[in-house]
Amino acid sequence: MFENLTDRLDKAFRLLKGQGRITEINVAETLKDVRKALLDADVHYKIAKSFTDTVKEKALGEKILAAVQPSQMMVKIVHDELALLMGGETADLNLKGNPAVILVAGLQGSGKTTFAAKLAHYVKKKKGRTPLLVAGDIYRPAAIEQLKILGEQVETPVYSDENSKDPVRICKDAVRSAKLQGQNVVIIDTAGRLAIDEEMMKEVAAIKNTVTPQEILFIVDSMTGQDAVNTAKEFNDRLDFHGVVLTKLDGDTRGGAALSIKTVVQKPIKFVSIGEKPDALDVFHPERMADRILGMGDIVTLVEKAQEQYDVEEARKIQKKIAKNQFNFNDFISQVQQIKKMGNIQDLASMIPGMGKAIKNLDIDDDAFKGIEAIIQSMTPQEREDPSVLNGSRRKRIANGSGTTIQDVNRLIKQFDETRKMMRMAQSGKNMMARMRNMTQLKGN
Repeated sequence: MFENLTDRLDKAFRLLKGQGRITEINVAETLKDVRKALLDADVHYKIAKSFTDTVKEKALGEKILAAVQPSQMMVKIVHDELALLMGGETADLNLKGNPAVILVAGLQGSGKTTFAAKLAHYVKKKKGRTPLLVAGDIYRPAAIEQLKILGEQVETPVYSDENSKDPVRICKDAVRSAKLQGQNVVIIDTAGRLAIDEEMMKEVAAIKNTVTPQEILFIVDSMTGQDAVNTAKEFNDRLDFHGVVLTKLDGDTRGGAALSIKTVVQKPIKFVSIGEKPDALDVFHPERMADRILGMGDIVTLVEKAQEQYDVEEARKIQKKIAKNQFNFNDFISQVQQIKKMGNIQDLASMIPGMGKAIKNLDIDDDAFKGIEAIIQSMTPQEREDPSVLNGSRRKRIANGSGTTIQDVNRLIKQFDETRKMMRMAQSGKNMMARMRNMTQLKGN
C-alpha cells in the first residue's frame, strides 16, 4: 500500500541530502515535491496545501542539531504531521452496553458485509466477546446468504428474517434476541446503494434511532480515493458516525482517503481491512501508518502479529529439540503454518524497515510456501522425523509426489540443514551467555 506516495516522498527528501542547513529555498523546493506527491495520492488540494504550510513553518522554526542532517529533520517533521493528519492517536472501539450494538454503514460494494464478519471475529478473538451478526440488508440479492456463509467461517451466529421486508424491525428483534441468548455484541450489516439516495439515508437513520448503537462505523473503499471522502462527509452529516473503516488497502490504492478523511469528517479511522481472510483486519494506528508511508516499516505491528500466533508451550518443545539437534521437518512445517497465519507474506515483509522498496516489484503471494509444504507432505513420517535417511531414491520419489524437481527437493533439504545449524548455534550462544551470567553471580556471592 502507498508505494507510489512513499517513492515520491523519498525523492522529495533527497533534495535536502548533502545540504548543510535548512533554508527557505531548499525547504520550498522539497515541499513543492511533497505537495505534488500528496496531490498525486488523491489528497484534496486544500489539505495538501495546509499540510505543507504547517511543515514549512515547523521546519524553518527548528534548530538543527549538529548530529542531525536537514533531510532527517524534515522526515521527522513530515512523519509527525502525517500521523496528526490521520488522527494522531489510536481510537478504541466502544463496546459498552449489554449488548453493545455496532451499526455498519456505507455504499454497496465498499466491503460492509465482509467487514462485519471480520469485526465479529475480532471482538470474539481479541476482546473475548460473544457476537451476533444481523442481516439488515434485505435488498441486495444473496446478501443474507453471504453473511451466513461468512458467519460460519468466523463461527458466529447470524440473525435474519427472510419473511420480513422491514429492516428496522429486523434489527430491533435481533437486539432483543441477543439479550435472550446472552450475546453481548450485535453487529448490524445494513443495506448499501450504488450511490447516496434519500431512501437509503432515511432507512439507516431509522435503524440508528431504534437500536441506539454504541458504535456507527462508516465503511470506505480506499480505492475510490477522494470520492470516498466526499461520500463519508454526506453520511456523517446525516448519521454522525463514530469512526471510519478503510477497506481494500491491499488494492491499487493511492492513499488519499486515509490521509484526507479525518480532516474532512473529524472522525477517527478505527480499522483497516486488508485481504479477504477473517483475521485480515487491523486496528488503525496513525503513527505506525506514517512509518509505513515513509518507508520505515512497522515492526511493532509485525511483532504483535507474531505474538498472536506464538505458542509458549510449543516454543519450549522446539527449543529442547534444537538443543538436542532433533529439530525435524514436522517442526519446520509447523513454523511455516504459524507464519502463514500472520497474514499476507508481502504485507508482512513490508513491515520490516527497509524491505518495502526491496520487495515492491516482487510478486509474493499467499502461495509462497506451497512448494515447501508439498515437498514435506510427500515425505513419509520416518523421513520427516529423521531427515538423515533422505537418500537419492527417496528424494526422487518425493519430487515426483510433490510435483517438483529433484533440484527443488535438494534445495529445501540444504536450506533446512543450514537453518538447523544456525538455530543450534543461536541456542548454544544463549546457553553460553546463561552460564556466564550464573558464574558472575556465583563470584559475586
